[in-house]
Amino acid sequence: MYHNYPDNTEEGFVGLRYWVPPEHLRNFFGSVYLFTVKRPQYSDLTRADMPQLRFMLSGSGHYTFHDGREAATPKVCMVGPTMGATRFQLDSPSVVFGTSFLPLGWMALGCESADRWIDSIYDVIATHGPQFQDMLDMMRAERDPDIIVERLWQFLESQLRPIPAGVETAVAAIDAWLSDESSPQVDRLVAASGLSARQVARTTNRLYGAPPKLLARKYRALRCASQIVIDKKSWVDLCEEGTFYDQPHFIREIKQFIGLTPHQLMNDPTDVARLTVQRRALTGLVAEINRIS
Repeated sequence: MYHNYPDNTEEGFVGLRYWVPPEHLRNFFGSVYLFTVKRPQYSDLTRADMPQLRFMLSGSGHYTFHDGREAATPKVCMVGPTMGATRFQLDSPSVVFGTSFLPLGWMALGCESADRWIDSIYDVIATHGPQFQDMLDMMRAERDPDIIVERLWQFLESQLRPIPAGVETAVAAIDAWLSDESSPQVDRLVAASGLSARQVARTTNRLYGAPPKLLARKYRALRCASQIVIDKKSWVDLCEEGTFYDQPHFIREIKQFIGLTPHQLMNDPTDVARLTVQRRALTGLVAEINRIS
């Protein structure tokens, strides 16, 4: 079993590397990432996000969700869609491969309705089958991360089921609504999708884990956080542009979904907050809804 990459493995190192998905899988998955920690213990925050499939090649730990609930990390785990910042604790040096599941990927894997797994975690081997144990064993035995990623894409593609007719069109409309508007309005989504308000809510709960209004809040905060870190935009200007009630409201929203205040994002981001903004820089290579998150 390897424990030695990225190559820069001095004590205290925290690393994150990305591989974009093949073009034909970009509506199903975000980038594969390799997260490496060379510390005896490590704790950090991850922003509200899409479901995350993670393979623990080494190390162990647990998650603390924003409502205070804790869950130990299975060796192959699925973190459901999160609606607030999530703290994770690693109890030893760790190597983790993961990828985010876009709504179509969530459905094609045969997952339950996403709203059943908000801010929760489940054991993928127990739920989806022993083939995930076989994949973990291969990943632990192979030393070349590029080979691991190539085989992981092949494996994930083999697990996908056909998508029901009409779902791709609905997801495209919801993704466009979340990613194209600075402060998404639900009535615009209903008009653009051609669905009733009830049908829209049923679809967003099933595939995104939350009703449209909560999703709009989540992605508004994610977009603002990316603009603060990547584009160096003034959070005061973003507050005015994003139809927040006032500055305290803006700060509360950023704190809930990102885990840091705007000032901390600008001046003192955590290792993970600093490293994960790389994903937003993959312009044109991954689905827009994944890029902004």
